[in-house]
Amino acid sequence: MATRQRDLLRAMFDAAVDAALPEKVVPRHLPAPPKGRTIVLGAGKASAAMAKAVEENWPGPIEGLIITRYGHGAPCERIEIVEASHPVPDAAGHAAAARVLKLAESAGPDDLVLFLISGGGSALLALPAAGLTLEDKQRVNKALLASGADIGQMNVVRKHLSAIKGGRLGAAAYPAKVVSLLISDVPGDDPSVIASGPTVPDPSTFEDARAVLRRYNITPSDAVQRHLDRGEDETPKPGDPRLANVTNIMIATPQFSLEAAAKIARDAGVTPLLLGDALEGEATEVGKIMAGIALSAAAHGHPLPAPCVLLSGGETTVTVKGEGRGGRNVEFLLSTVVALNGAEGIWGIAGDTDGIDGAEEVAGAIFTPDTLTRAAERSVNAKACLADNNGHGFFEALDDQVITGPTLTNVNDFRAILIEKAE
Repeated sequence: MATRQRDLLRAMFDAAVDAALPEKVVPRHLPAPPKGRTIVLGAGKASAAMAKAVEENWPGPIEGLIITRYGHGAPCERIEIVEASHPVPDAAGHAAAARVLKLAESAGPDDLVLFLISGGGSALLALPAAGLTLEDKQRVNKALLASGADIGQMNVVRKHLSAIKGGRLGAAAYPAKVVSLLISDVPGDDPSVIASGPTVPDPSTFEDARAVLRRYNITPSDAVQRHLDRGEDETPKPGDPRLANVTNIMIATPQFSLEAAAKIARDAGVTPLLLGDALEGEATEVGKIMAGIALSAAAHGHPLPAPCVLLSGGETTVTVKGEGRGGRNVEFLLSTVVALNGAEGIWGIAGDTDGIDGAEEVAGAIFTPDTLTRAAERSVNAKACLADNNGHGFFEALDDQVITGPTLTNVNDFRAILIEKAE
């Protein structure tokens, strides 16, 4: 089944992941050791692997606490690793987040607080604001995940329900020196959005958070509504003196990973076209658009002639309407497949670089020109699966899933559409 094209697609995906692995990007960004303590704190799907890279390259005493997703831990000797739930927070993350805040507050003027932040940190740093419960945050989080809200909108709400996000954690470490190393999983690489910006000034407001809930018709608990309506204890804003000693450093981004994949394509004699690292929108609509570009390239040589590959990153959204197993990458792929309608010479891959698409332990999938034919042979209806948000079920039936296990990094979604010349 066209193993050469499959192998090329997978090689590009693997290169994108490899370019963001913590052991490769952390060491060159480490600061000088302080006079006092070095406290390593952090959260995210890549944070444990980042902590391991710090331990292996740090010249002096070190301590700390990291929260990562279940199954994403890494062996550390001096930095404690706690695993917790993602994307919906749980009690383990709640308890660990409270400890992270206390450690940050314990830092003195001669100390260094090294924050390791990556995607997933919003759910893992689950410390509700005063008067709110973990259950309050869980309900809002679940509603946001199913609403079609983008990651930036979700994080505006999360920051204003939190005791730790939106710059609060960085402010808690004052007057210590703070260095945050960030692996970006968000469109535009805005540090205030990655893991809800725990060490970054927050320009958003309580009114912005209320507006997101109104836009997506989300009715929160009475406690959440009262908290948002009161609007007390606003997040630290740009210019806040408590964040004067904070340096935020981006050490891996979706763009870096797309460029790594582009090199693989060039080496294989395929011309890459980078469409951007911040593509957003409904997964089904992005899939239709990508199919249209691919068909134009195949038929007319525009925007570039075959052989070529369309590369893109970013995070699409899925407004859940069906009962299927979801996954924004597989929803994108299934929409593309339906729009291509069996067009010859077009292959594709999409996957989350953390190895998990939605709630499934599957990174994504691959499609081929004969995907619809093979689906029909198995009595699997692509349009019905798309309507039911069942991309994972569709590609599982065809044995076309991309399964990596936890990659221990996260630079958002990777998409590649390969167009070859007609034979």
